[in-house]
Amino acid sequence: MFEILTVCTGNICRSPLAELLLRARLADLSPQVASAGTRGLAAAPMTPEAAHIAVALGVLEQDAAAHRSRFLTEKHLTSPDLILTMTREHRRAVAELAPSRLRSTFTIREFGRIAAAVPEADLRAAADEAGTEASARLRAVASVVASYRGLVTPLGDPNDDDVVDPYRQPWETYLLSASQLEPAITAVAATVRAVAV
Repeated sequence: MFEILTVCTGNICRSPLAELLLRARLADLSPQVASAGTRGLAAAPMTPEAAHIAVALGVLEQDAAAHRSRFLTEKHLTSPDLILTMTREHRRAVAELAPSRLRSTFTIREFGRIAAAVPEADLRAAADEAGTEASARLRAVASVVASYRGLVTPLGDPNDDDVVDPYRQPWETYLLSASQLEPAITAVAATVRAVAV
């Protein structure tokens, strides 16, 4: 089993959507996927808009309805093999809470972008060297992706590594946020599957 944590601000829009999509798309690998917010609300549900998008993208309605937000603490950062934030600000918040987890922490779009530039053979070699345990394999892959941070052509606009916050914004902003998040989810799932035992 491997563990992924997704992080945003309030844990009611972006990070639960990412959590639910990753859990659904990797279901056959039995992952443990959770989410939290840097300024998480106390046990709040997903916004109706985010829940609607989750269901439209294949999440079961009852799974979207069951989500309850939580506030990110240092304790949540000890066990995940991969920590995926929605923005660079969230990544910085994770690094401040748990500096030792920096090599396992990426914005979700950053991870997808860099992982796509790493030769699959390098990812698989790192995973194979880590053994057959899913958690160790994913940590090894995260470390390899982190090592490519300075080697991949930088973005023209660093904001392109962030997923826009749709909270209290018009429906169009929810759609924009989802359009930024969904390809990153696809890339993360593909990377995880490429090194799965």
